[in-house]
Amino acid sequence: MTRLGAVIFDFDGVILDSETPEYESHKQVFEMFGVPLSLDDYLRHVGLYHVDHETQWFMRLRAQSPAPPDRATFDAERKRIFDALVPREPMRGILDLLDALTGAAVPMAIASTSTSRWVVPAAERLGVRARFATVVTGDDVERRKPAPDVYLEAARRLGVDPARSIAVEDSAPGITSARAAGMKTVAIPHWLTERHDLSAADLRVAHAGELTLDRLATLLIP
Repeated sequence: MTRLGAVIFDFDGVILDSETPEYESHKQVFEMFGVPLSLDDYLRHVGLYHVDHETQWFMRLRAQSPAPPDRATFDAERKRIFDALVPREPMRGILDLLDALTGAAVPMAIASTSTSRWVVPAAERLGVRARFATVVTGDDVERRKPAPDVYLEAARRLGVDPARSIAVEDSAPGITSARAAGMKTVAIPHWLTERHDLSAADLRVAHAGELTLDRLATLLIP
């Protein structure tokens, strides 16, 4: 079997289904104040992160609502809905895949465009943080996805060649980021990203349970 240099995971939508409660919390708050939020409109933002991400959503709601909330109410209601909906378990097949990689001594990392204050505590709550040698977030790099910075930083910290590493992603910006870093890519589309163009991925599967060490290693065969 070809030796895997490392497997590096996106977090949101790959390890934890935080994308569904993110969508639902925004959708419900918008509807609460009289503004529809279409799935197509929301999907344009999946896989991307901006420092003023929530400010942009709030300003959009304020501009369209007949009776807009203040910012504190917007933030509180969105968080209340998100916290009620976010799963307490990793996504399908993730734990088995992490077990297999751990057993084979394959280095692992998280490379997320989200903030450290979200990713690290969330990984700890799921009980998976200790599986990863390092966690790289958007706070640690100059440019977020689709730039390659988080993946290059994860490979640097692990001391591995990006060309011998595999990234596991759920979105088009994530696939673009990992490919720009020189990595092979696996796409596991979430229901919110299955309409993304994921054709650039080297492999597409329905869930992490379909991945084996042999299947991953095959991606590195010239």
